[in-house]
Amino acid sequence: MLLVPVAEPIPLVTDGFGVVRISKTRITLDTVVIAFLEGATAEEIKEQYPALQLSDIYSVIGYYLRHRSEVDDYLRERERLAAEVRKEAETRFNPIGIRDRLLARRNSQG
Repeated sequence: MLLVPVAEPIPLVTDGFGVVRISKTRITLDTVVIAFLEGATAEEIKEQYPALQLSDIYSVIGYYLRHRSEVDDYLRERERLAAEVRKEAETRFNPIGIRDRLLARRNSQG
């Protein structure tokens, strides 16, 4: 039997918001790469995210190792955007004093 190597596509897709996800799942590239960087094996990642295929996890880790600079840039940009959203949410929905405001509202209604 002759083994013929075949190029397999990397199981990554970019959604309409620019978020890179593992194909056919809602799990993001960030999730897998960060778990890997924190020391998780592919098998441990599979245990934590059963929707993933083990072969896809290995492919994504391999992609990260071959394209580390680009993926790290992507992860930094995602973190920057997340911080921006967090800051905006904190500004719009300031949690300081929320208990007092809720109690005042309840007391004024009844």
